[in-house]
Amino acid sequence: MSSSEGKIISVIGSGLIGRSWAMVFMSGGYRVKVYDNKPGQAARAIQDVRKQLEELQEAHMLRGDLSASEQLALLSSHDDLPQALEGAFFVQECVFEEVEAKQGVFQAVESLVGEDVILSSSTSCLLPSNVFARVQNRKRCIISHPVNPPYYVRLVELVPHPEMLPGVMDITFALMTSVGQAPVRLKKEIDGFALNRLQYAIIAESWRLVQDGVISVRDIDLVMSEGLGMRYAFIGPMETMHLNAPEGLEDYLKRYREGMRRVLTTFGPVPEFSGEAAERINKEMCEMIPPDHQNLSAKRERRDQLLMGLANLKK
Repeated sequence: MSSSEGKIISVIGSGLIGRSWAMVFMSGGYRVKVYDNKPGQAARAIQDVRKQLEELQEAHMLRGDLSASEQLALLSSHDDLPQALEGAFFVQECVFEEVEAKQGVFQAVESLVGEDVILSSSTSCLLPSNVFARVQNRKRCIISHPVNPPYYVRLVELVPHPEMLPGVMDITFALMTSVGQAPVRLKKEIDGFALNRLQYAIIAESWRLVQDGVISVRDIDLVMSEGLGMRYAFIGPMETMHLNAPEGLEDYLKRYREGMRRVLTTFGPVPEFSGEAAERINKEMCEMIPPDHQNLSAKRERRDQLLMGLANLKK
């Protein structure tokens, strides 16, 4: 086992994100305690994790150096919070996206752990200053926002609480790197963090283009999957600009600055994402992929397999 042998991470919440985080940490050799306040829920989550790990091993897509059985030996389920937190150096909260629920979790957790235990939230856009508002010692509080599902998409946004000690960021960055994630550091908190601000900008303009009859749902998705997404899987927008002009970024700005500014001024208001437009777009989407459990599960499984293949290719 790696140098993580014996180190314990507590995962609070056994839903999709909690199970995926557990798999990530186990793949790095960490002991993982999964807690859920619904009796029996954490134990059921472990059965789901077992099934996933065995399928991944069979497909030669298992992360880490340990076998599925070796990873499963590191995992335990708990209905008792003090027991789930005992011995942990890092706590990853994964309850539903509601600020009062998260505040309550961290208030309870803080009363049961030592001062040096790092408190981390998986929230996708709630500000650290709100999530940790009921914590007394906020110097060890940080957001570790994964991309869903974190086992297959490695990016993690690390967002500091305004009172957080710099060392907490360093420890969390090292932890995420050690388990094969790709952490990025935000220098300060901002609504939506970085990923969702970019994602929402793309969603908003995609929605407007479909809503205004410029393009279909199918084709706007192809613009991303067969166009921008092809290069964004390997390089970001800044490097794209740098490479898309003969003499780099400065040359790109000279060539395209005015065109970018002109197009950006034509963007419409923030969509409502409701009403007639939402009904029409939803109808078109559901004709492409019927929203029943079987179809959605099959599409998600295909997504996860392709994401893992892409991750392996990028390595």
